Amino acid sequence: MAAYLQWRRFVFFDREVVKEPPGPEGSAGKPFALPPGVTVCDSGRGSLVFGDIEGQIWFLPRSLQLTSFQAYKLRVTHLYQLKQHSILVSVGEDEEGINPLVKVWNLEKRDGGNPLCTRIFPAIPGNKPTVVSCLTVHENLNFMAIGFADGSVVLTKGDITRDRHSKTQILHEGSYPVTGLAFRQSGKTTHLFVVTTENIQSYLLSVKDYPHLELDTHGCGLRCSSLSDPSQDLQFIVAGNECVYLYQPDERGPCFAFEGQKLIVHWYRGYLIIVSKDRKTSPKSEFAGNEAQNSDKQVLNIYDLCNKFIAYSSIFDDIVDVLAEWGSLYVLTRDGKIHVLQEKDTQTKLEMLFRKNLFEMAINLAKSHHLDSDGLSEIFRQYGDHLYNKGNHDGAIQQYIRTIGKLEPSYVIRKFLDAQRIHNLTAYLQTLHLQSLANADHTTLLLNCYTKLKDSSKLEEFIKTSESEVRFDVETAIKVLRQAGYYSHAVYLAEKHAHHEWYLKIQLEDIKNYQEALHYIGKLPFDQAESNMKRYGKILMHHVPNETTELLKILCTDYQPSGDNEGLGLLEGKKANSEEFIPIFANNSRELKAFLEHMTEVQSDSPQGVYDTLLELRLQNWAHEQDKQIKEKLHNEALTLLKSGRFKTVFDKALVLCQMHNFKDGVLYLYEQGKLFQQIMHYHMQNEQYKKVIEVCELYGDQEACLWEQALGYFARKEEDCKEYIAAVLKHIENKNLMPPLLVVQTLAHNSTATLSVIKDYLVNKLQKQSCQIEQDEQRILKYREETTRIRQEIEELKASPKIFQKTKCSICTSALELPSVHFLCGHSFHQHCFESYSDSDSECPTCMPENRKVMDMIRAQEQKRDLHDQFQHQLKCSNDGFSVVADYFGRGVFNKLTLITDLPPGKPPASLEAGLHRELLLHGRRGT
Repeated sequence: MAAYLQWRRFVFFDREVVKEPPGPEGSAGKPFALPPGVTVCDSGRGSLVFGDIEGQIWFLPRSLQLTSFQAYKLRVTHLYQLKQHSILVSVGEDEEGINPLVKVWNLEKRDGGNPLCTRIFPAIPGNKPTVVSCLTVHENLNFMAIGFADGSVVLTKGDITRDRHSKTQILHEGSYPVTGLAFRQSGKTTHLFVVTTENIQSYLLSVKDYPHLELDTHGCGLRCSSLSDPSQDLQFIVAGNECVYLYQPDERGPCFAFEGQKLIVHWYRGYLIIVSKDRKTSPKSEFAGNEAQNSDKQVLNIYDLCNKFIAYSSIFDDIVDVLAEWGSLYVLTRDGKIHVLQEKDTQTKLEMLFRKNLFEMAINLAKSHHLDSDGLSEIFRQYGDHLYNKGNHDGAIQQYIRTIGKLEPSYVIRKFLDAQRIHNLTAYLQTLHLQSLANADHTTLLLNCYTKLKDSSKLEEFIKTSESEVRFDVETAIKVLRQAGYYSHAVYLAEKHAHHEWYLKIQLEDIKNYQEALHYIGKLPFDQAESNMKRYGKILMHHVPNETTELLKILCTDYQPSGDNEGLGLLEGKKANSEEFIPIFANNSRELKAFLEHMTEVQSDSPQGVYDTLLELRLQNWAHEQDKQIKEKLHNEALTLLKSGRFKTVFDKALVLCQMHNFKDGVLYLYEQGKLFQQIMHYHMQNEQYKKVIEVCELYGDQEACLWEQALGYFARKEEDCKEYIAAVLKHIENKNLMPPLLVVQTLAHNSTATLSVIKDYLVNKLQKQSCQIEQDEQRILKYREETTRIRQEIEELKASPKIFQKTKCSICTSALELPSVHFLCGHSFHQHCFESYSDSDSECPTCMPENRKVMDMIRAQEQKRDLHDQFQHQLKCSNDGFSVVADYFGRGVFNKLTLITDLPPGKPPASLEAGLHRELLLHGRRGT
């Protein structure tokens, strides 16, 4: 039971007296006066409706222009105006002593200027004449209930506007006067509440036989019951002298202790309106007539049951009724005046509450008025400011929390930055994160609060939320935790949310857990594992070299993450570029060698840098090794690597490495591979290895003849006895005819130890060979002269004497010649048919033609090569015997103007003897040579 004495009173309504409209002169109107003798009132459809003791029904619209019509001959006792239909139901008397009549009026239709009366029937329960005490109509026009003073209730079911389509029956009979009726519609279920002076009952009209339930054993007086709106769940309100009770169709609800004799009860927009007698007056009977109350003072209270306060309270003189229309309340008093109660707007009411610091009540009021979230947030802010100024920081922060999402967080944060209020700030920031409205700065501040408070449990609870519920910037949280020294928490966040770089940075730089960091990298996808090994490889190699080397081997061959999802690893099958990881091994040559050797074994196509580095590493180890056996092993390993064929594209680099480490075998091998024969010989010359010099000349002299000349010059410059080597060189020069004798003599003239005996044999042999060559040349010259003389004689004979053909056989088929036959000046004869079958040309001998063509081709080649100046210069420059080159070109006629006769001049007959003789001369001359 709620005692209303504890409820606060407010003035949320403005009271005014309704005045008549201004006159033509614009003067203020006087108070509006009701028609005299008004007995009943109701409102709806834009009008206030009155019934008087003379049988008239009056309508008062908003324009305050009264209209009326005669509804009954005697008096009107009850009115009910439907809110959703223009239907008015009235009860009144046309004759004394006759039962009252119920009339249903259609206000939209007219009958002679008056509303159309669609139905009339007597209001009597059975055959017992009695007084009507109350009336109610369902808004669907299918139910109408009439209560009587003898305790009877008559229910009309069907279309209440017509006699034919409705059925009337007695629903309730009792011993106590019926004081109130109300229909309640919930979905498809219809209930009728019936209240008498002694009990309250509920009838279920949606079921046949109308079952009923007695809700209570006490009732109320006339006009002391009403039905609430959906805000109070359509409860039936019954106002007794001690309390006000609320009822559901099947049970009693809450009770409010509003004392005093109740006269009128209404429900208006969530407010309960009660008119009761002033306590200063003497109580009177509940069921007493209105005449006994004429001179009483009455109190009108407007209660807000949800928020538990009195919205308005005022004293009136003899209230007739309270009506609601046009968004206001209208109080009719016995003196004929109408008082209007206009509710203040929500903002005005809130400001009144703010002035009294009634923020909780303001919040409840705003919610009940469905104020938007912005308006509520402003109330919470003001409430929070009020509590903060009073020093109630715990209460203030709770109100500020309710502003999250509307109020700028910095407004609250600035107030609670003091160390003594850090727990309040923590609560606010927690809620800010829970609503996913925090930014990185808020996360930083919250984590700093946790660390300042040393609240590890809250900190763990905050960071160990599931991934789908993360409401903060993870990277910011990791930074703050790391800065505060909460490394384990930071590592947990980094691992859970896959911030690999932060995880590794904390493990390596703060926790120094290198083994765990390396294990973590091994679980990452290929791209991330590769990038992190490049970044942190040097640190890991310094502290855990063996494990790091093993991971790099895997990463550069066939990497698969070591996580649970093996299928993912199989799909990746990637490998990194091993050359890019070489700098990681800067101070770990042993591990570097193992890594490089592994890569060359399992990956023959490893990058060139791998082989280059491995070669350099092996050469370094070989150069610094003191043990002979190990040094020999390292020597063989380095040489084997050089011979692997991996250094063809980087020949110069490999050569430089071998020279830097004085790796002689490697240098010589590379010289040989690069065909740098002179460098090989110079290498031996520098080391004064005379036999090696001779061996190099013997091995590569055929490919590069100048080696013998250089060897001769080298030995010639030596002051020591080198006769044996000089003799060997001169022998080869003599055999290959590599140098002119004069040049040999000039070369050896520089050697003071070389005597004439050294070159005696060489010079004698050379002179003998030249003498033999001179004799051969003289004999050849003599032969060519004799041949030339013979050919000239033959030419002269051909020119001056006839040619006799004496051959008796064909030169092709060797059969006896028969006419027709073909004869050539060369002496060959042919059958004509043989000649035509085998000859390609009519003017050439088939037998001599192959040889002739060779000669002609040689002549053409000489003609084409006559202008090859560059080739001649090149051969002349490169040849050891320039004279022979010039003589060869002279012999080929390069320096002569030669006319080649291949075709007959135009205008000459085909059988021209002179043309044939010239060609024959050329051919014979070539064959003679």
